[in-house]
Amino acid sequence: MSRIRVSRFRAIRPLSLVLGMVLVLTAGPTAAHAAGPEQITNGTFDDGLVGWTAYPTSAVVEGRGCVSVPAGTGAYGAAISQQVALQAGETYELSFDIASAPATNGYVRVVVQSGPDLNYTQFLTTQKFEIPATGTTRSFTFTASVDYPNADVLFQQDVGNDVAYQLCLDDVSLTGGVPPEVYQPDTGPRVRVNQVGYLPDGPKNATLVTEATTPKLWVLKNAAGRIVRTGLTRPAGVDPSSGLNVATIAFDDVDARGTGYTLVADDETSYPFTIGSDLYAGLRTDAKTLFYTQRSGTPILDSLAPGYGRGAGHVGVPPNRGDTAAVCLPLGDDAQKLYDRPWTCAGPRDVSGGWYDAGDHGKYVVNGGIAVAQLMQEYERSRTSPIGSRRALRDGTLAIPESDNGVPDLLDEIRWELEWMLRMQVPRGEAYAGLAYHKVADADWTGLPLDPAADPQPRHLFRPSTAAGLNLAAAAAQGARLFERYDRRFATRLLRASERAYAAAERTPDLYAPAPDASLDPNPGSGPYDDDDVSDEFYWAAAELYLTTGDRGYRTDVLASPHHTGPVFDAGGFGWNAVAALGRLDLATVPNRLPDRHRVIRSVTTAADGYLAAGRRHPFGSPYAPVDGVYAWGSNSAVVNALQVVGTAYDLTQRPRYADGVLRGMDYVFGRNALNLSYVTGYGTRASENQHSRMYAHQLDPRLPHPPAGTLAGGPNGTAPTTGDPVAAAKLAGCVQQFCYIDDIGSWSTNELTINWNAPLSWMGSFLADVERES
Repeated sequence: MSRIRVSRFRAIRPLSLVLGMVLVLTAGPTAAHAAGPEQITNGTFDDGLVGWTAYPTSAVVEGRGCVSVPAGTGAYGAAISQQVALQAGETYELSFDIASAPATNGYVRVVVQSGPDLNYTQFLTTQKFEIPATGTTRSFTFTASVDYPNADVLFQQDVGNDVAYQLCLDDVSLTGGVPPEVYQPDTGPRVRVNQVGYLPDGPKNATLVTEATTPKLWVLKNAAGRIVRTGLTRPAGVDPSSGLNVATIAFDDVDARGTGYTLVADDETSYPFTIGSDLYAGLRTDAKTLFYTQRSGTPILDSLAPGYGRGAGHVGVPPNRGDTAAVCLPLGDDAQKLYDRPWTCAGPRDVSGGWYDAGDHGKYVVNGGIAVAQLMQEYERSRTSPIGSRRALRDGTLAIPESDNGVPDLLDEIRWELEWMLRMQVPRGEAYAGLAYHKVADADWTGLPLDPAADPQPRHLFRPSTAAGLNLAAAAAQGARLFERYDRRFATRLLRASERAYAAAERTPDLYAPAPDASLDPNPGSGPYDDDDVSDEFYWAAAELYLTTGDRGYRTDVLASPHHTGPVFDAGGFGWNAVAALGRLDLATVPNRLPDRHRVIRSVTTAADGYLAAGRRHPFGSPYAPVDGVYAWGSNSAVVNALQVVGTAYDLTQRPRYADGVLRGMDYVFGRNALNLSYVTGYGTRASENQHSRMYAHQLDPRLPHPPAGTLAGGPNGTAPTTGDPVAAAKLAGCVQQFCYIDDIGSWSTNELTINWNAPLSWMGSFLADVERES
């Protein structure tokens, strides 16, 4: 029995072939409808390739999930698939639209099968058919013979092909069976520890998740299983940030070095950890690797970053349109309504280079500004902190192409971003000259995974903004004083660009990047980074220019700013849209002649005391205490930013409580949390490794890498289920704050990686390594 239905499949438009849009009537075999819930995630590909695995190369093309198959690819050499859970005895219906361009002259293979543990049992027997140029719609029914939690719904090339083609799917549906299981995170043992370890002379705290409301015995064992210390837990009640009843454990007095320690309490044994003074030296280096692998406009050398080698992205080599000649964003009449002032620019711009901001291929001045600034703060700290190690950041310490050139490697990496920011400055003779273009990004969102060199989207420059101009002013001024001893010409260039940007911002103090509007948004392929209060950017830029030049005019601007005496450290530390703290930290640490520098220093220690108090109240040791109790997007960066303030207070005062506070706060990041998960890739027994990224997409394509070791995941986001994130909506609905996270590449609202989250982690890597060196 067959049925005929109208397909809504659109003809494929591959990179090398454009076909007309068609509506086709197609016939396909079917059986009785299999009633039941939908088992396929993102079958319409509205959320990119979330939920799908595809190879050799894949992308979403006009709303369809597509695999590009090179000529000469062998049998089974190209596929797109998704895993589903099947229940024995249940009947399922699989339906889909499928097309190729050019039309296949051989068979494609469609099958639902098990994995190797069941010898690839076929639940739906292999179906083979040719695909006409107009595409076709098919549906099949089958009954599962056994329970199987990870069955593959597989669309695959069946035989070798002589010509390149593109295979695309849409409206993939698998109905039947029982509703998918409610997501329950694997939280491991109920004893939560810093999975990396503890310094011998540092604080040592853990958290027990328990139903008990009275103290419980805890036992610390060494790797041989011998008891080292015992004690009683301290009940802490129900933690609002997790909804868990918890108790805390302290074993500060244990200083015997060793690996394989475990804590046992309430019949639970923690993950193993180390007590030692060599825990964090690797993080100082690892946290910087991401910046090299995120470089745009240059090949990433596998010899320097094994497993991460790739071609240069966005340099104008097809299929790239390129950042070497990015065009101004074309705005129609409706899109112009987003902007309070119209804008056009003279022509294409070379804005190549810099770092890709996050999991996408966009480059944003306001996010690049804070990221490069915090890396510069890390370098400058090595010269101002009593425990800072200049040697650890010297030339030859990073695996980058510029190593051994006589310039500290961290400054070389910083320069890669500063050079790009200079290219983003609006040239003389154009509207808003001296400011910076807000961002350069794809015209539309691309799917996952996608190598930067394979990105076919047009690249657009966005209208300048005051915020971007001030980010350039601040970062360039900071860079000018750091590069003075290594490259005076570059330092002079930076300072001139900074002064031009600051003057331009004074002339145009209210040119804001617009907030998104779904009905008008001219570019859905990048984050808006809208901000209509740039008084904090003015303060930051004035502070950096004053510290670099000593100019009285900039000092006057610093002292006149409401941020100079107002609160700049909130419960979440600071971020790209709240950057006054960057100026305050540098005014406190970099030698200067401000008349109230003593008050500036005191404001840092006062803020640090507030974070210490929050950490003492929190049963997992986190200093992060948002006023409304809702964890923000990128909450892990808020934790680390707050701890940078605490670490700076230690550098300023040498008071041990601040160093101890940083160590306790980082326990949360490295596994002492509700999920029992280290949020830093490669650090701990269970660590995040599937961060949202188009490049590090091992979860979607096993041939691709996970993010580099030392990459920070965004972390719990209390608003994630309502953001449009499909994974969060499906699995995190109703989550309590710390549980609003999932290590899934599709969860962009909880699990993205970004340069401005790894920059403070890099700062923290240096601080922790310096502290352990002193211990």
